[in-house]
Amino acid sequence: MSADLNRSVPDLIADLLQQTSNLVRKEVQLARAEMNEKLTTMGAAAASIGVAAALLMAALVIILQGIAALLVTFGLTTWVSSLIVGVVVAVIAYALLRVGMNRMKAASLTPERTVNQVSRDASMAKEAVR
Repeated sequence: MSADLNRSVPDLIADLLQQTSNLVRKEVQLARAEMNEKLTTMGAAAASIGVAAALLMAALVIILQGIAALLVTFGLTTWVSSLIVGVVVAVIAYALLRVGMNRMKAASLTPERTVNQVSRDASMAKEAVR
C-alpha cells in the first residue's frame, strides 16, 4: 500500500490508461460472446422453422383441397369454395406473419448483459474519480 502512495502522477495515469484499455477489451469480448450466443440460438430456431414449414407445406395443400371439396358437397361451386378457403388461409397467414415480425424485433438482439456491465463499469469509474 505504501508503494502506491509513492507513485508519481504519470505512473498513476499510465496505470489508469492500462486498466481502462483492459476493461474496454474485456467488454468487447463479452459483447462478441453474447452476440454469438444469441445469433446461434436464432440460427437454430430459424432452421427448425424452415424444416417445419417445408414439411407442413404438403400437408397444408392436401388439407385445403379437402376443405374446398367439402364446401363443394354443400352446394358451392368449385371456384367459390376455393376462393373462400384461399381468403381464410391468407388472413391466417397474415396474422402469423405479423406475430413473427413482432418477435424478431431488433430489441431481442441487444446484448443486455454487456449493456448492464458497461453501465456498472461507468458508474464505478465515476465513483472512483470522485
